[in-house]
Amino acid sequence: MKKWLPVFAAVLLLITGCAPKFETENKVLQNKNNKKETAIIPNYQVSDQYYRTIIPFKPSKARGRIVNNLNTRYDIQEFETGLMRVAQKSFSTDTYLFQEGQYLDKDTIDAWLNRKYTKSQLKEKKLSASENVGLNPVINEKGSIEEQNKKSPIYLAHILEHDYLIKTKKGTGKLGGVVIGLALNTVHYYQKEQYGAVYQQDIKNTESEGKKIAQEVIKRLRNMNGLKDVPITIALFEQKSKDSVVPGNFVSYAEVGAGSSTIDNWKKIKEKYYLFPDDSTTKAYRDDANMFEKFKQDIEEYFPNYNGVIGRGLYKDKQLSQLSIEIPIQFYGQGEVIGFTQYITGLVINTFPDYIALEVSVTSVNGPKALIVRNPGEKEPEVHIYQ
Repeated sequence: MKKWLPVFAAVLLLITGCAPKFETENKVLQNKNNKKETAIIPNYQVSDQYYRTIIPFKPSKARGRIVNNLNTRYDIQEFETGLMRVAQKSFSTDTYLFQEGQYLDKDTIDAWLNRKYTKSQLKEKKLSASENVGLNPVINEKGSIEEQNKKSPIYLAHILEHDYLIKTKKGTGKLGGVVIGLALNTVHYYQKEQYGAVYQQDIKNTESEGKKIAQEVIKRLRNMNGLKDVPITIALFEQKSKDSVVPGNFVSYAEVGAGSSTIDNWKKIKEKYYLFPDDSTTKAYRDDANMFEKFKQDIEEYFPNYNGVIGRGLYKDKQLSQLSIEIPIQFYGQGEVIGFTQYITGLVINTFPDYIALEVSVTSVNGPKALIVRNPGEKEPEVHIYQ
């Protein structure tokens, strides 16, 4: 009898309407450059926090560049996922479909990330005036290298494009909007000589310079085939230094209406990541820091093989919204993994309020051992123990 229980439960869920919908996938024809391509839209959507993606998946024409241009893996991940959060301010996940950028290719982005060149620099590099499209400031040839870099740091680190398609009544796919992320440096790195020591300096006017660059980017996008009459959202991301253990964050965004080439209004994004435990976090959010410290102490009390715990919290409007916790520990058997995971799950339920999106990763030198995930509003988390 027991072997029929899963089948019965599945049927019951379908009858009551509680199960996800797995109907036949819809087909849509994408129109681009007067060409029609058959694509599939999955009916099932994991969450309203995520966009559905058309199949077959089309990789970005600038694929791979982000890894070379951003400082840390934390910045890379946050820049991509954070840009999707920004997109939801303009383009609903219920209506729009996600596609990686198809307009800005590798060569274009690389050229835009260059410095602007003087006439003599163009001649030296054997470039034409039409190739002088760098969005970073020209470096003055006068003064020491240190003075030159101090006056003209590299502001723009990377450009990321996301496209959002909308299905028309005729069943065709249409580009409904574009979201552009500009990754900006908060620290400028430079060398006084080739293969020499690397120096660094903080950049204080990152956001204001980023807004100037954004205006030029919008003008250039409007001159590209297919982007003249499409709504564009552009957002500024400030990445952290190369030694940071928390990611940077988006600071502002602007919505540019179809056909417009002018940014009229910037909106602030009040998000910031904090490290747990850390003195700056304790100073800014003492109650949250104490809550995390209690969680840490409860682990230390019962597990001698524990090596420490690190948390990265995302604050939105000065309230803890997401918390990612990493727990490295040395295990000597699967039974110990199971016992530790059960104990941690209990601590999660009893320590952290349920409005926080929580993820706890338990690892050892041999790789991941367990994952505990709790979505906002849920009392009990989902737990997976790796075999």
